[in-house]
Amino acid sequence: MIEVQNALVHEDVISESFVCNLNKCKGICCVEGDSGAPLEVAETAILQEIYPKIKHLLAAKGIEAIEAQGTYVVDADGDLTTTCVDGNKECAYVTFENGITKCAIEKAYEQGLVDWKKPISCHLYPIRITKYPEFDVLHYDRWHICSDACAFGRELKVPVYQFLKEPLIRKYGAEWYAELENSVTSKD
Repeated sequence: MIEVQNALVHEDVISESFVCNLNKCKGICCVEGDSGAPLEVAETAILQEIYPKIKHLLAAKGIEAIEAQGTYVVDADGDLTTTCVDGNKECAYVTFENGITKCAIEKAYEQGLVDWKKPISCHLYPIRITKYPEFDVLHYDRWHICSDACAFGRELKVPVYQFLKEPLIRKYGAEWYAELENSVTSKD
């Protein structure tokens, strides 16, 4: 593990390669799984606030799920997550464009309708964060549906942490990311 300020970064985040390849996977991570995307407490208020601004971008079944369950839910493990449709698989905030999933929240962000890109757990994927009272642990989440992203990352020689530079800076700040990069290069 590499220690960067208040976080421990698992070696796989540095050594493994990853670049999303939506042409191959079609964004299946937004429609598969056993619950919605993990949310931070503050993000639940954001979802409630932006829902009226993004509702017109959602699929009918997403709207139906949100209106029945709320803009977020507590899953079977007691964690805050995005609302799902289709038996807790498909995220209620997903839309489809040319057979590829797109986050309606991100779409609204790109259109200037909201100033929040999407839940940080989605933006950071395949990094998952385990929070402890005094520090976070960042680890690389391996999921077979991302095999094309792993292959593409290896082909392009892009480590996970470099692919996720923008969301890592969003979460921890530019100084934190620079310290991570310095730690990585000093190990080489």
